[in-house]
Amino acid sequence: MDLQIPPKVTPRAFARLAEIGAAKEGKALRIAVDGGGCSGFQYEITLDAPKDDDLILESEGERVVFDEVSLPFLAAATIDFSEELIGARFVIDNPNASSSCGCGVSFSM
Repeated sequence: MDLQIPPKVTPRAFARLAEIGAAKEGKALRIAVDGGGCSGFQYEITLDAPKDDDLILESEGERVVFDEVSLPFLAAATIDFSEELIGARFVIDNPNASSSCGCGVSFSM
C-alpha cells in the first residue's frame, strides 16, 4: 500500500469544534466519503464517536476522525471552517478531486 499524506485540520476547524463542545459530548468531527451526489462522490460530515480503526487527528482535546475506507479519497486534503454571509460550515479542500459541485459537498476523481 502506498504511503499517503494524511488530511490536515486547520486551527480554525478545531476552534469551531471547541465552540460547539464536541469533545464534552464524547464526539468527534467525522469526515467520510460515500458514493453518490451529483459528481460521483459526496462528503459526509457528522459528529460521531471515534471507532477503533479510525485515523484520529487531535488538537487541544478536540478530534477529527476518518475511516480507513475514506482516507485514500482524502489524502492531503485540508479540513477548515468557513463563515460567510450565506452561512457557516466545515469545508474540505481536496487536491484529489478533479471537479466538484457548486454545493461543495459532491466531487469527482
